[in-house]
Amino acid sequence: MSVQGQAIADIWDQTFNKGDTAALGKLYSRDGKVIPAGGTSVQGPEGIAAFFADLQSKGFKDHKITVEDATLKGETLLLTGRWQLNGPGDSGDTQSYGGNWVNVLERQGDDWRTLLHTWN
Repeated sequence: MSVQGQAIADIWDQTFNKGDTAALGKLYSRDGKVIPAGGTSVQGPEGIAAFFADLQSKGFKDHKITVEDATLKGETLLLTGRWQLNGPGDSGDTQSYGGNWVNVLERQGDDWRTLLHTWN
């Protein structure tokens, strides 16, 4: 299951890194929620797409998720691991950010859609 979990995370990374935030929003369920570290949560594909579009407009790019664990419970998949991202630092130079990452997904037909995405 961790191989499938990494494949799901790779699709997220590729979509984000292409800058296609509309397609990124479609990776979330209708009631999906993003809870950013220290930020206000956003919900739904359109709100989530707008959140990540704003992040990219500030210069954040080169996102990479490494799935360390995947747990399947019926139609729910829990993925945990690490994330990293490049973006502007305080001095204006590019800085690397990273931390822990959690995604909870639900099966919708043959696809997986994210219900909850959070990180620190």
